[in-house]
Amino acid sequence: MAVNNVPVGSVLRLQLQTGVDGNGDPVIRNKSLSNVKADALDQNVFDVAQALALLQEHILESVLRIDSARLEEAV
Repeated sequence: MAVNNVPVGSVLRLQLQTGVDGNGDPVIRNKSLSNVKADALDQNVFDVAQALALLQEHILESVLRIDSARLEEAV
């Protein structure tokens, strides 16, 4: 039995350094934006993340794209 992977959407997650803890380790917080089009180009998603990071008071540590898909039995 074959299965098809049908993309349904993505989440853009900005990981921001909001400070340091008592040990001097960075404290990371996430800001997530849902309903990103599944067919959006990675470069475009990254560019949006960079633009949003400029509006933040905290340092952008990393950009994550989390894709989700529906698995369907192939007919």
